[in-house]
Amino acid sequence: MVNLWEGNDPQDNDKITYRELLRRVCRFANVLKSKGVQKGDMVAIYMPMILELVVAMFACARIGAVHSVVFGGYSSDSLAERILDGNCKIIVTADGVFRGTKLVNLKSIVDKAVAICKKKDLQLTAVIVVKHQVNLFSTKKGLTRTNDTPKNVLNGYNLEVSWDPSLDVWWHEEMMKVNDVCEPVWVDAEHILFTLYTSGSTGKPKGCVHTTGGYMIYGALSFKYVFDYFPGDVFFCTGDIGWLTGHTYIVYGSLLNTATCILYEGVPTHPDAGRYWEIVEKYGVTQFYTAPTAIRTLMRYDDAYVTKYDRSTLRVLASVGEPINRDAWFWYHRVVGEGRCPIVDTFWQTETVSSFNFIKNRDRITL
Repeated sequence: MVNLWEGNDPQDNDKITYRELLRRVCRFANVLKSKGVQKGDMVAIYMPMILELVVAMFACARIGAVHSVVFGGYSSDSLAERILDGNCKIIVTADGVFRGTKLVNLKSIVDKAVAICKKKDLQLTAVIVVKHQVNLFSTKKGLTRTNDTPKNVLNGYNLEVSWDPSLDVWWHEEMMKVNDVCEPVWVDAEHILFTLYTSGSTGKPKGCVHTTGGYMIYGALSFKYVFDYFPGDVFFCTGDIGWLTGHTYIVYGSLLNTATCILYEGVPTHPDAGRYWEIVEKYGVTQFYTAPTAIRTLMRYDDAYVTKYDRSTLRVLASVGEPINRDAWFWYHRVVGEGRCPIVDTFWQTETVSSFNFIKNRDRITL
């Protein structure tokens, strides 16, 4: 198994094997080629934490295209800025996503970004839309899925998706038009694998370039040794693929080690503060990787939200995103890890693949 997907709603889940992932990647690579994408072209990806996001990234890599994943929480202005800077002609997105109880219309944000790009004389070739919410809601009582391509889609949660027939296409319809045979395009080790933009908190966002050979080698090695990975382990990183943490450890580093990795769409406290630990118990998670902000949020709730779930499979805890304060560290170690799991406190930047200080139970190893 490569990815175990947990949706925002605990009832929504999916899984994909390596064989099925390859099939979908080849199909979507053929979709991209049918839209004129060639080696070296940049493709913008603005999606929630769903399996199609991983498929889109690998499809780009398979044909030598450069993916530029934009965090799904960014505004239309921020999205447009990154599309323009990369001269992207293709955008891959989804109709919408729930974050807790809030429904976000991603397609409307993309539409506004497209309008901004047109004003700047960038004409896009296609906007490929995953029918994510309609697909999920079709399983709920009283809702049925429609397979046609309407100009406006209105589902049971009042998510209206505007449609430009000259530009917008449905992911599932395009995937049905192609086969699942796509030979990989061979590239040099220094060929650009992806561009990822900094947050822009200290000025204009900077597009950081990571090349194929060096990034993959270090991503794979750091995943294996920093998280003490062994075959059969189940890795759970709560970060977003829109950040480098997600690129390296949810997508590339984990899969290069043939690991099973959990892809989580939701937030830490939905439907309650025990969601992370429910997932840990459900899948037998061995490595858990999250941010101090999430830890401090969960600390405010009763410890029973943690202790009611079996966490005996956990072997390594890890922290990322900011320095972890003393109280959060001790709560994480004592309550979540039951006083037996080492904590890997990591520091790195979009510009770097990773930088770590790895502390084990019996010794200290500095990488």
